[in-house]
Amino acid sequence: MYLLLGASGVGKTLLLPAQLCSKDGSRELGEPPPTLPTVGTNLTDLLIQKKITIRELGGCMGPIWPSYYGDCSSVLFMIDAANPTQISSSCIQLLSLLSAEQLASASVLILFNKIDLPCYMSLVEMKSLFRIQDIISCANQPITVVETSARDGTGLSDVLQWLRSTLKDPS
Repeated sequence: MYLLLGASGVGKTLLLPAQLCSKDGSRELGEPPPTLPTVGTNLTDLLIQKKITIRELGGCMGPIWPSYYGDCSSVLFMIDAANPTQISSSCIQLLSLLSAEQLASASVLILFNKIDLPCYMSLVEMKSLFRIQDIISCANQPITVVETSARDGTGLSDVLQWLRSTLKDPS
């Protein structure tokens, strides 16, 4: 089980259909489908070498995210790179999940989404604001950072590559 987490409105719901429509991350996605804020959870199955299930949890469910950690092998944590007002709350959410004992061995993918918007913060700015290097050096989990646009497909091939890498047999 993979968890897709992040604040409300960061683009989690749009990422999953984009992944399904573009299995190799390279196909033109066309006009994105309309989405509504997730209330509860969405389950999506992807076939990437084998079937994986991604559970998207609505941003408003943040207080109960930990109740889903037990079944989780990897976490995709999405951040809105075009919304500076969400930075501090997203950072707190990220630090909280990284410190969760149940996720100590989970792989983590941090997605800086909405890089297609003219007001997005660059990867350098986002890494600086989040102090990503400090987080990575202190975290127990392997952490990967990717810039994405769930709307236009930028970075989806990197997400798929990360998903594949988490499936590799460690033996």
